[in-house]
Amino acid sequence: MNPTTFINLPVRDLLTAAEFYRALGFTTDQQDLGAGTLLLTVNDSTRLMLHVRSAFEAYTGVAVTDTATSREVIVGLAADTRERVDDLVDRAVVAGGEALGPGMETGPLYMRGFRDLDGHQWSFLHLGG
Repeated sequence: MNPTTFINLPVRDLLTAAEFYRALGFTTDQQDLGAGTLLLTVNDSTRLMLHVRSAFEAYTGVAVTDTATSREVIVGLAADTRERVDDLVDRAVVAGGEALGPGMETGPLYMRGFRDLDGHQWSFLHLGG
């Protein structure tokens, strides 16, 4: 059995956020899991759970982080090629995300990041070899 990773993020608008991630190629598993939650497939082993802020706060028991002033996490996902890294970040920017500069190369690692519509920071990485 391959374990599945679930990334849970609070969002201001569930449908707008889902549309943003669909522009990156993520697919919708179910339209609505109830209580303001939507599940998307990132890849075979990763799912993205988007929650309206009140639902996320109910799960965590604390207020949602203000992404304008702090980071709660950086989500990093692997891509098959450098070109795929650039393609995914370019898609995010076209869909309304914020690019975090040009790609960075450190040895065999190539990485490029963006912030989504709710200010969550993402990086796509390719480890060449």
